[in-house]
Amino acid sequence: MEVRRDILWRVYLSFIGMAILSLLILGKAFYIQRFQGTYWRSMSDSMHQRIVELDADRGTIYSEDGQMLSTSLPQFDIYMDFLADGLRDKGGKIFRENIDSFTIAMADFFNDKTQAQYKKELLQAYKSKNRYYLLKKKLSFEQYKTFREFPLVKLGKNKSGVIVEVNSKRLSPFGLLANRTIGLSREYIVSDGKTKKQNVGLEKKYDSLLSGQKGQRLVRFIAGGAVPVEGFQVEPENGKDVFTTLDVNMQDIAENALLNMLVKSESPYGTCMVMETKTGKIKAMANLGRKPDGNYWEDDNYALRVTEPGSTIKLVTLLSVLDKGSSKLNDLVEVGSAGQMLVGPRIVNDAERAPKPVLTVEECFAHSSNVGMSKVAYKAFADNPSEFKKYLHRFHMDVRSPIDLPDIPAPQLASLEKKNGGLMNMVTMSFGYAIQVSPLHTLTLYNAIANNGKMMKPYLVNSIQSNGIMIKQFSPTVLEDNICSASIIEAAKKSMEAVITEGTGKLAFKDMPFAVAGKTGTAHVADGNIKYYDMVYQASFVGYFPANDPQYTCIVVIRTKPHAAVHYGGDLAGPVFREVATKLYAMYVRKKDPTLYAIRKDSLAYLYAGNTNDIKDVYKTLHVGFSDSVQQNEWAAVYAVNNEPVMKANTVRPQVMPNVKGMGLKDALYLLENMGLKVSVKGKGKIMTQSVKPGMSLAKGITVMLELAG
Repeated sequence: MEVRRDILWRVYLSFIGMAILSLLILGKAFYIQRFQGTYWRSMSDSMHQRIVELDADRGTIYSEDGQMLSTSLPQFDIYMDFLADGLRDKGGKIFRENIDSFTIAMADFFNDKTQAQYKKELLQAYKSKNRYYLLKKKLSFEQYKTFREFPLVKLGKNKSGVIVEVNSKRLSPFGLLANRTIGLSREYIVSDGKTKKQNVGLEKKYDSLLSGQKGQRLVRFIAGGAVPVEGFQVEPENGKDVFTTLDVNMQDIAENALLNMLVKSESPYGTCMVMETKTGKIKAMANLGRKPDGNYWEDDNYALRVTEPGSTIKLVTLLSVLDKGSSKLNDLVEVGSAGQMLVGPRIVNDAERAPKPVLTVEECFAHSSNVGMSKVAYKAFADNPSEFKKYLHRFHMDVRSPIDLPDIPAPQLASLEKKNGGLMNMVTMSFGYAIQVSPLHTLTLYNAIANNGKMMKPYLVNSIQSNGIMIKQFSPTVLEDNICSASIIEAAKKSMEAVITEGTGKLAFKDMPFAVAGKTGTAHVADGNIKYYDMVYQASFVGYFPANDPQYTCIVVIRTKPHAAVHYGGDLAGPVFREVATKLYAMYVRKKDPTLYAIRKDSLAYLYAGNTNDIKDVYKTLHVGFSDSVQQNEWAAVYAVNNEPVMKANTVRPQVMPNVKGMGLKDALYLLENMGLKVSVKGKGKIMTQSVKPGMSLAKGITVMLELAG
C-alpha cells in the first residue's frame, strides 16, 4: 500500500505540474496574441517587407539649339503575378480565355519563341503559382507601348497580373560629338557591395541637379522576387534639364576638322575649341585621342590638360613688355642670323632662322623668334623676374580656369624668385617653357584681345530647366574689364594680324577669303615618360575671326607622334583652324543683304493657326479666297501676303516642339497634350508666346507655358 500511495502521489504531482505548465503556456499565448500581437506581426512583416528606393529619371543635357546631347531612355522589365485575384477568379477563367491570344501576340511580336513554347511556360508558371515570373527584360518604350495592347495585358494589372518595372539607360544621341565634355553617368558595384557613381564632364558637375530626388516603394519579398505593396509608394522627383552653350553644327565642324588632321598625321591626340568672343560661351569643345586600333575617341578632356604651351605664350610676353613700357612695337631687336643667341643666363634657340638679323618687336612676334621675345623680356624683367609673375596673374595664367567643369587642373609655374633661378626661368617662360597652362587658358587670353581687352569667363551651361520652366539662368561674366590699355590691345591685334600676313601663319592662311588674326605655337615636349630627346612636339594655333569684327575665337592643339615630319603649329594646327573658321564664317558670320528680308508694313497683317480642315471650312463658309500650300498636313497657319490670305503647312513631328503661335487654346491643348506634354496657360485670346521654342527636342511630361493675348 505504501508503494502504491507513493506512486500515486508522484503521478498526481506530475499531473498538477503539467496542468500548471499548460495554463502558463496558454496564458502566455493569450498575452502575446492579445497585447503583443501587433508588435510581433510587424516583426514578421519586416522579415518579408522592405522599403526600396525608386530612381528618378535623370535630366537631359541639351545643346543651345535644343538638341539632346545626353538623355535617359526608359527600359521596361515585365513580370507576372500568377496569384493575382483577376487571374485566379472563377477558376482562372480570364487566364484560360486569353492565354492563346496572348501567347500568339507574344510570339508574333518578339519572334524569339513559338506560341506553343510561350503557352507551355506560362501554364507551368500558373500551375506553380509563381508570383514574380519574368516575362521580358529591357523593352524599349515603343515595344512597351505595343505590349500594353496585347490580349490579357490590356485588361489591367489586377486582371492580368502584369507587373512593370521601369529602369533607364543613359544615351548620347550624337555619339562622339563633345562626348568627353558632356561626360558620362554610370554606376558600378565596389567590393563592399555598395553602388558608386562614375561621372565626368557636365554629368559630374551637375550630377545633383540631373539626378533629382529618389522615391520609395514598399515591396514584399516572396519566392522568386519582390512584389510592390499597393498604396505604399512615394514617387521620385525627376532630375532637372541642363541647356548648354554648345552648338551641334559647330561641334561637328570642329570635331571633323580635328579628326581629319589627326588621322592624316597619326597624332596621339588633339583638341579644338570655339568660343563666342563677346560672351565667353564655349560653342564647341572637341577632344580626340588615338586608341590602340588607330581609331579616335573622346577619351580625355585635352582642352583642360596643362602642358608647356610654346610660342602661344608670347602674347603674354608682348603685352607685359608693352605695358611696362620697356619696349615699343617698332623697337629694333638684334636676333642674329645663327638661329641662337645667349640671352642673360642661357642660350636661346629659334626653331626657324629669322628672315633678317634685326627685327622689330612686332616682327619678332610675327616670326615667332624665341631669341627676340626672350631679349625683350630680359630687358624688362632682368632686375626683378618676379614682376613677370604679376602679369601672369593679371592675365589669369596662374589660376585654375573658372569654366563650369569638374576636376580642373591648376597651371604649373617655375619659381620666378631671383634667388631660386628666377631669371633663368623668366627667360625660358617668355617663349613658352617652364610654365604649364591649358589650351583653355590660352584661348581665354586671346579671346580677351579679340574682345578689345575685356576678358570673359568661359562657360558651358546657359540654363537649368525643369519641365520647360526656367530654374536658373547663367549670363556672360566679365573676369577683367581691361587687361591692358586700348593702345596695347591694338598693338597686340596688329602683331597677330602680322602673323597671318607675313609671319609663321602666312602659308596656312594664303588666299584666306576673310581676315584672321592669331599666333602659331610649336613646343618641344617633355612630360611624363616623354623626354625632349623623343622628339615629340605640341603644335598649336590660336586666333579669332573675322579680324576686323571678331565673332569667334578658336584654338587648335595637336600632340605629334615622335619624329613627326610635320610638327609646326602653322603646318599642323593652322589648317584645322582655317577649316573651322571658313565653315563657321560661311554659316554664322557672313551677312546677307538685310533688304532682301525686310518685312513690308501691312496694316492688315495677321496670323492664325489651327487644324487645316477647320480653317478651310471657315474661309469657305465666309466665301473668302485663299492660297493653299498645305497639301496633306493636318495643321496649318494663315497669314497675309499683299493683303491676300495664304495658308501654309505647320509641320508637326514626334518628340519635336511644334509652333502653336496663332492657335486658339483648344487646338493647342489638343495638339500638345496628345504629344504627352503638360500645358500651363496665362491670358485670353490667341497664343502669342510659348516657353519651349519650336523645333526643340521634347522629353515626355515637360510643362509648356502658353501666353494668350488679343
